Amino acid sequence: MSALKIHPSVDGGVKAGKSGFSGGTLTCKCKDNQVTVQLAGDVAFNHVCGCTKCWKPEGSLFSMVAVIPRDKLQVTANAQKLKIVDESAAIQRYACTGCGVHMYGRIENKNHPFYGFDFVHTELSSDQGWAAPEFAAFVSSIIESGANPQNMGAVRSRLSELGLTPYDCLSPPLMDLIATHTAKAKGVVAAA
Repeated sequence: MSALKIHPSVDGGVKAGKSGFSGGTLTCKCKDNQVTVQLAGDVAFNHVCGCTKCWKPEGSLFSMVAVIPRDKLQVTANAQKLKIVDESAAIQRYACTGCGVHMYGRIENKNHPFYGFDFVHTELSSDQGWAAPEFAAFVSSIIESGANPQNMGAVRSRLSELGLTPYDCLSPPLMDLIATHTAKAKGVVAAA
């Protein structure tokens, strides 16, 4: 089962983050004129994601994505190389026009439950200590990217071995955040 390439950052085991980690720099894969993005703090809700929208390293079944408050993200070099991949998507993913790597994703809809957070790929950083991935999201979606449906049991087993509980949506805490946001928007008050 270890032959399954979930993602290079977890294939050898999930590495714990560092308490009090203060952030670092993400760098695109271009050889020169690299796009750099500074993150002024650690990320949250880091996870491997099977959706077909997220950027993933070649040969990986999953991407690895986390969030950081948008005011903690700053493009520090070659911003002119960034272009939105799909302007109709909820998450506006900014990719480098040179190498194609997604540097960050931003939600502009103020009514979206995740408005205020930017989506990032910490494997684009050489800095060590980022929060470890916690779960696997949208696991079945890897089939849409070409994964063999007959291997899904092995994929879920490997994710579990790595300590990344597999979900076919987001993790329960994130689903609770979405439901809470929706309830508040509808004026529903939670019972005490």
